[in-house]
Amino acid sequence: MQAAEGRAPRRAARSGGARWLAGVGVALCVASAAAGQDLRVLLLETDAPVRVAGARVAPDGAGLRVDDRPIGRRWVVPGPGPHRAGSHWVRGSVAVERSASGMRVINRVPLEAYVAGTLSREVYSRWASDTLRAQAVVTRTYALYQRARHQALGFDVEAGTADQVYGGIGAENPAVERAVALTRSEVLVWNGEPILAAFHSASGGRTASAEEVWGDALPYLRSREVDHEEDSPDTYWRVRLSRIKLGRALTPLGLQLGAVREARVAERTASGRAARIEVTGSTGSGRVTARVLRAALGDSIIRSTLFEIRDSGDDVVFVGSGHGHGVGMSQWGAQAMAERGADYREILAAFYPGTTLERRSP
Repeated sequence: MQAAEGRAPRRAARSGGARWLAGVGVALCVASAAAGQDLRVLLLETDAPVRVAGARVAPDGAGLRVDDRPIGRRWVVPGPGPHRAGSHWVRGSVAVERSASGMRVINRVPLEAYVAGTLSREVYSRWASDTLRAQAVVTRTYALYQRARHQALGFDVEAGTADQVYGGIGAENPAVERAVALTRSEVLVWNGEPILAAFHSASGGRTASAEEVWGDALPYLRSREVDHEEDSPDTYWRVRLSRIKLGRALTPLGLQLGAVREARVAERTASGRAARIEVTGSTGSGRVTARVLRAALGDSIIRSTLFEIRDSGDDVVFVGSGHGHGVGMSQWGAQAMAERGADYREILAAFYPGTTLERRSP
């Protein structure tokens, strides 16, 4: 389940390296380390050499080679950092492990430092303080949920959009660090356990339930109306695709229908999103789920499954609203609530009904 897919309003490009060693950044790192809550973040998997803490690390037979020294299957640079690992500056320790396909680079980082290194990659740091605080709680909760489920993988979360986009030290800034500090250790729970705190960029007016998107009914991830998302750049979007391009995207999905003549939404979910698409071509017809078609065409092209399909000469036009899978918190909806006076607790209660906000100690 890719809770992160398509949800962020942007991917902020930031830099900063070791300059965030001072001030609140260190306080977050030290406080979380004292709390004993670390997270293992998979930074990258590669079969090519990578630079870690100034050393060149590469696969070497069944093990690794660090600069000119052959070593075993695992090499660790101890914390507290900062360390450069590939394109990341990170706190904590960094481990490089030999894998079947090459190497895995894993950052073991204090939980609060992870949240600080993720927040501005998922929302605008200039947004309202309560929006940032809500996102901080969601980011922390999602990470702990994944940690509880994925112990056997050797890591807890990935650094990219498969989970949450982690930028490490380069993503920290004062607004983010305040939001993290003000919500330190706060987690959303259901029946005493961290929830699947799914979120997305914009809902298009109504969120989707977990059941309609992933087939799993979760009582705190229900469909609800979302007001005032008009500031989102994805409130309305329109994409024109040639019938040839659409046909080519369908072929790897097992639909060899010839030249596409018609595409239509054959079934919708309870929240109004496209569920199944029927396509008629010169040699036959077939159906595909909207989620599979969206993935085939590209999540950045078909921004959500809340769309209509229109014929336009040699092209097919997708007209839609929203961005992301639509489950859980709409980030633009949360910002609209904060701008109208809601605090972060009210935002979280609205998007995750029935959950409890708890301050967790290890």
